[in-house]
Parts: sequence; structure tokens; C-alpha cells
Amino acid sequence: MEKEKIVRVLELLEKEYPDAVAALNFTTPFELLIATILSAQCTDVRVNKVTSKLYKNHNTPEAILSLGQVKLQDEIRTCGLANTKSKNIIATCSLLLKQYNNQVPDTIEELMTLPGVGRKTANVVVSNAFGKSAIAVDTHVFRVSNRIGLAHSKDVLRTEKDLMYNIPENKWSKAHHWLIFHGRNICKARNPLCSKCIVKEECQYNSKNI
Repeated sequence: MEKEKIVRVLELLEKEYPDAVAALNFTTPFELLIATILSAQCTDVRVNKVTSKLYKNHNTPEAILSLGQVKLQDEIRTCGLANTKSKNIIATCSLLLKQYNNQVPDTIEELMTLPGVGRKTANVVVSNAFGKSAIAVDTHVFRVSNRIGLAHSKDVLRTEKDLMYNIPENKWSKAHHWLIFHGRNICKARNPLCSKCIVKEECQYNSKNI
């Protein structure tokens, strides 16, 4: 996609979604880290319901560890994959205490050493909890960016690199949220609402639903 069209697409998305922010509720980097781990194959709405209860008394690594895996698994069961997620969260909390002085690290590389934390989760945390420029590529970002033409890849990491190249760094984090909102509301996986799309004139998707 030509630079002029990229600028136009970003302007349109920003105008359409000026208040787009993270959908996961959190007050600390640790709360966002755990919520993002829980969000794998689960909706943000469901995660927020679970964490609103969990964080009342268990919103630190020590507090989570005091629950133990069995009780934690029960607390997060409705998020799905509770066994795996609870194991990873317990292991992550233990590592935060032992290696990171009870603090969530603020680099992608360090975050990815934590159990259950992949590149997407790490990008979400550094961007939303620490205010650093990053583009987390989830299913919406991947789908929308490749349909529009901001990226051209069937690979998540390559898509992230394409977006980082095509989008100005000071807009990385915001663009992440714009693409998510657009994916949820308009550019759906099935039956996208192309006739209502604000970027349809610039979009390179060859199966437009118009």
C-alpha cells in the first residue's frame, strides 16, 4: 500500500475510533499481565468478570501464590484452558518474586521469559501498562491489517514487522486499538460489513462484501 493511502487509512481509523483503548480492566502492570494471559481464547468481557472478583483479594504475585493452583484454577475456570493458565500464572508469579523483585518487567524480551507469555501478550503489557510503542497482533489486528493492505503476510510476526514499518512509531499503540475496534465492529471474520466500512475506498481486500 502506498504511503499516502496508509496515512489516509490511519486518519480515517483515528477519526472513527478516537476513544479506542484496551478492553481489559486493570490498575497495575501485574493485573494487566494476568488478564492478558487469561484472555487467550477467551473474550475480554469474560476475563473482566473473572478478574473483577479475583483481584479483590488477589492482585499481587504473593496473593496469587497464596491461592495455590487448585483454587486459582477454580477461580478462572470460565476463561477456559484453566489448568494450563493456572499453571502458567502460578509459575509466572513465582518467577516475578524470585527473579524480578516482585515487579513486572517492562521489556518484551524479559516478559517473554515468563510462563504463558508470548510476543502478543508482551506487546500488550509494554504498550498499555508501560506506555511504550508496540503493536500486539491478535486475531483482529492480523485479519484487518492484511485485508486492508497495511500488512501482507500469513505469519503473525511478519505482520507485526510490516505494521511497524508502515505505521509511524508514535501511532503503533493507538493503531493496535483502532484495528481491534474495526475488526470487532466492521471487518468481521465472517460477513464483514464492507458497505459500512470507512476505509473501503482504500482497502485492498479482494472479497469485499458490498
